[in-house]
Amino acid sequence: MSALDRRAAMATLLADRKDDLLVVPGLGSTCWDLAAAGDNDRNFYLWGAMGGAAMIGLGLALAQPDKRVLVVTGDGEMLMGMGSLATIGVKRPANLAVVVFDNGHYGETGMQPSHTSTGGVDLVAIAEGCGIAAVLDVRDEAGLAGLASRLKDLSGAGPLFARVAIAAGEAPRVLPERDGIVLKNRFRAAIGLKA
Repeated sequence: MSALDRRAAMATLLADRKDDLLVVPGLGSTCWDLAAAGDNDRNFYLWGAMGGAAMIGLGLALAQPDKRVLVVTGDGEMLMGMGSLATIGVKRPANLAVVVFDNGHYGETGMQPSHTSTGGVDLVAIAEGCGIAAVLDVRDEAGLAGLASRLKDLSGAGPLFARVAIAAGEAPRVLPERDGIVLKNRFRAAIGLKA
């Protein structure tokens, strides 16, 4: 497995972020990486909602069709919420991208090997099998730059799914706001809804 740096990968994906991009990180590392890339009222941090990031992103994409929605989660969370890919494949929101940072480990529970490290579980093939036509397997800096470019314009025939191979490692934690009410209210205000 190639070894892209997780924190640098998040920064690349969010470089030159526009106002219409809503970001939902998964539990743990992707949440901290998003906060490290710059806290933003349009970040909807999930604390303790493992397995829910892709479905929350789908709901946002359907409810806010004029905005782009980016879900960035880990392989462990995607494995837990794999059924969400089938629903995304059926609903096909053109403004949704699901990016999975895959290090082959369950990072939040002790770095046990995840099913993606065994060679038997292929998240890209699963996304394709769920009817998601635009799928990428990102293994190097050039692929990451290509993904970042595609995220700037999510209009098209359906959602985008990308697996990004990252190195297993632990960067210093950058913890965003933890109060769920504060996070909900600031996010709602950022997208023009009453708190």
